[in-house]
Amino acid sequence: MTTTTAGADAHNLLTDNPELYEARFPDPQRLAGRWTEDCLRRHGAGPRVLDLGCGTGRDAAHLHGAGREVTGADLSEAMLAHARGHHPGPEYVRADLHAFDLGRGVSDAVVCLDSALLYCHTNAQLDGFLSSCRRALVPGGLLIAEMRNGACFLGRTDLLDAPTVSEFTWQGTAYRSTTTLTVDRTAQLLRRTRVWTADDGSAPVEQRSAWRLLFPQELRHLLAVHGFEVLELHDGPGPRTEPPWREGHSPGRTTDADRLHLVARVTEPAPSTP
Repeated sequence: MTTTTAGADAHNLLTDNPELYEARFPDPQRLAGRWTEDCLRRHGAGPRVLDLGCGTGRDAAHLHGAGREVTGADLSEAMLAHARGHHPGPEYVRADLHAFDLGRGVSDAVVCLDSALLYCHTNAQLDGFLSSCRRALVPGGLLIAEMRNGACFLGRTDLLDAPTVSEFTWQGTAYRSTTTLTVDRTAQLLRRTRVWTADDGSAPVEQRSAWRLLFPQELRHLLAVHGFEVLELHDGPGPRTEPPWREGHSPGRTTDADRLHLVARVTEPAPSTP
């Protein structure tokens, strides 16, 4: 069995194969992009959008098609190459969300979907992410994020330790993933072990990754420290909730379920760099 660990230089079956990623996580109705555009419109965001952790570029391209000036940023060169070839329109750049500098005041909104923010595992990485976002945003700019909800895992032992199996077929090959989630309480991480097998005779691949478990009040505090005012923070509806978000749905008021949806606005200018 081949074993990999998530990181800047690690191999990952899905991120190394963007077409396989899109097959595993289809979004034919572009729910994520439509939900994001709805947030941008409701809060009066300007046209310039930075999509952090843009992945294959589907959401960035949707926002571009809605009339936005979009920059998609990701750490995976494979994802960026796929985005440029299959979802053209936005500008695509390589950047690390832990700390990036694409210029001061270059965006009216920063978007960070599908739990990408939770790859900031440490407090220093979270501080680096929020400081970088605030530097990139104009005064009054928006941060829009969608992620797993740390509070959902409090006491939910049914979600942990027991493997779950998922299967899908792509280009005639059947793929199976067996995933086990565990909580590292000391590091405040949700750790994931996933074993991939395929019926094409290839060897099984074991991959390990983790998300930071952020709790709603903790997230509010972090944002306030970095000069953001929370406009929305709720568990749904959203692009990955059940039932999913639809046009006209109002934001919820609770933060109990699996996902968190955040809209925050810059209230203070970023400190000047010496």
